[in-house]
Amino acid sequence: MQTTYNGLELPKDGQPIQYANGQFTIPDHPIIPFIEGDGTGRDIWKASQRVFDAAVTKAYGGKRGIKWFEIFAGEKAFRQFNNWLPDESVNAARDLRVSIKGPLTTPVGGGIRSLNVALRQILDLYACVRPVKYYQGVPSPVKHPELVDIVIFRENTEDVYSGVEFKQGTEDAAKIINFLNTEMLGKTKKRIREDSGVGIKPISIFGTKRLVRYAIKHALETGRKTVTLVHKGNIQKFTEGAFREWGYEVATQEFREHTVTERESWILGNVDANPKITVEENAALIEPGLEFGNQAFRDALYQEIRDTLAAIGKTHGNGAWKNKILVNDRIADSIFQQIIIRPADYSILATTNLNGDYISDAAAAQVGGLGIAPGANIGDGYAVFEATHGTAPKYADKDVINPGSVILSGVMLLEFIGWKEAARMIETAMEKTIQQKFVTYDFERQTAGATKVGTSEFATRIIGNM
Repeated sequence: MQTTYNGLELPKDGQPIQYANGQFTIPDHPIIPFIEGDGTGRDIWKASQRVFDAAVTKAYGGKRGIKWFEIFAGEKAFRQFNNWLPDESVNAARDLRVSIKGPLTTPVGGGIRSLNVALRQILDLYACVRPVKYYQGVPSPVKHPELVDIVIFRENTEDVYSGVEFKQGTEDAAKIINFLNTEMLGKTKKRIREDSGVGIKPISIFGTKRLVRYAIKHALETGRKTVTLVHKGNIQKFTEGAFREWGYEVATQEFREHTVTERESWILGNVDANPKITVEENAALIEPGLEFGNQAFRDALYQEIRDTLAAIGKTHGNGAWKNKILVNDRIADSIFQQIIIRPADYSILATTNLNGDYISDAAAAQVGGLGIAPGANIGDGYAVFEATHGTAPKYADKDVINPGSVILSGVMLLEFIGWKEAARMIETAMEKTIQQKFVTYDFERQTAGATKVGTSEFATRIIGNM
């Protein structure tokens, strides 16, 4: 490991976080890199760091402490190093393993589609984790935001994030279109229009299974009882539909002892309600209108019921399935209304990349918006916690922006390294501050009787409320 990165020496009184055999080892004084971020990131980071340090000090009385180490990306990196994402910043994030960042701009013509995407791809941070929960006092557009408490696990490396696309009118696009039209679609009536841009949407067994595996492990570790696979498999059967099927394979093959699928729960529930029920009667309850299907369809369903009862009837029957993690699936467009009208039915969502992008922001809107929405990008041995909103450059250095997104991302970081006491202290103090109506302008304008404060004042009140 290097002792300096971008010309800065590592703190001599800190130690790097270690990772071996799938486990992190956290020293009492870990060195954690931070990127303050562009635009409003400068104000947000200063306020957030004060909150983190105060909580750790109060929780552990000086026995533990984070040794912050600045690394550079975005505009600040470009000004200092003429590079939007210096190699040594990436090296530091890799060597020191757990880091946190503010919002970064996307350079125009800089050769990088997105600095955030670049970091995720370089470190193979395959799970974008977005917890969405309500804090009392936060203004919300829905009647019962307190029912929203979900964690979204979004696949972070495939689908649209693979970045495989070809601009309309280019030679590469013409080659792809010609190949598809002549070789792949030649015997069909389907055609790609010649003036199209073309994007490739890869979804793999490997990428899907490790994402769903991570989501189910989180459910086991946190006591959450439902994991929902979100997909558009009714239309894109071999990508989104495959995500669904491979997700169920993880649940039933790798976590059999701990999981029950929704269809399995129906089968077992019918037997619990009527131990003498026949396979045919069970099938009719599962598939209304079964009589309109052909014999092959009915036979397949009968066999599914027999196989389910043979495999898990003894271990999951007699109501035992009710104590397992329920793994179900929902069509992507349906989940948008489901998390609004029935949010309490959902706890963990495991989703493909693009669907997860939409759903994360839509869910956050119910509990206060992106200004208070935390996020993390996690891989095997690496994690980068981050603000989920943009840089808002017109508000830069004005000390007005809500630092909640970075603060709660820091809460996620503290939980990740096992410092749960400090994490809870920050959450409790921030919620109390909001309930006192001592808030930044984004909440103040929606809250009757609120006092508008700046970024730094909000942080100061949180620290006082610890």
